Amino acid sequence: MSIKDLKVGCQTFTWEMLGKNWNGGPDDLLEAIAEGGYAGIEITDTMIGHYADSPNDFAASLQKHGLTLVAFAMGSKSGFTVQEEIENDLRTTQRWIDFAAVFSGALVSIGSATVIYEGPRKAKFEIAAEFYNRAGQLGKASGVDIALHPSSHHNTLLFDRADYDRMFSLIDKNLVGWVPDTGHILRGHGDVIDTLRTYQDRIRYLHLKDVDANGKWAMLGKGVCDTPAVIDIVAAAPRFNGWLVLEEESDTAAADPATAVRTNRETMRRYGA
Repeated sequence: MSIKDLKVGCQTFTWEMLGKNWNGGPDDLLEAIAEGGYAGIEITDTMIGHYADSPNDFAASLQKHGLTLVAFAMGSKSGFTVQEEIENDLRTTQRWIDFAAVFSGALVSIGSATVIYEGPRKAKFEIAAEFYNRAGQLGKASGVDIALHPSSHHNTLLFDRADYDRMFSLIDKNLVGWVPDTGHILRGHGDVIDTLRTYQDRIRYLHLKDVDANGKWAMLGKGVCDTPAVIDIVAAAPRFNGWLVLEEESDTAAADPATAVRTNRETMRRYGA
């Protein structure tokens, strides 16, 4: 797939990370993302707002703004590592699968397993893998792809390469795909290129972010990520759907999210996408 064929979307966590400093709603996000020059959006369960039970209305608003739903991203207070919460998490997953099913090609992206309570890490991997595999089965039954999105945030269970290797050994790649995030990988281990190559057949779409040499978030193209090399590997992945999703968590974005995502979109144009 040529870089010119790739589509560029925007993740709404750039606004979500503002917490109480963000007072807008989902329509404000759509407007900012469309004005930033993006073709698609990945929205989270936290930011979907009044559209949570109205996928058809959300579809109409997307169409109005000329946007495609790339994926719906979800998480859980359980961190997907609490055995007693698996059934509740699966019910929530089915809810968002049903939502995403309204949008052709949209995936459900499930957040990183995290450590909520003390206990053996091995057991937490097994619990999380059970959840992810069962979520994948739900998605398959509904015709919606499920993908795992590891992070490097506090208490993540999926931080370094050994964590990735362990989790990927436990989840069925035919049921659960992968949304690699360049920033999160680089914060946990420097072998982003090898990680992408090793698990290339699991890639569904890409989160593209940048960090500096100390692992601090940086604007796209201002850090250590070898963006062209990453894109080359991802574009050749057999199940890659063509979407590069930009997500910005730097101090620049915290000060002015709309300007930051617009700047990143211009950066991607210089890369050819």
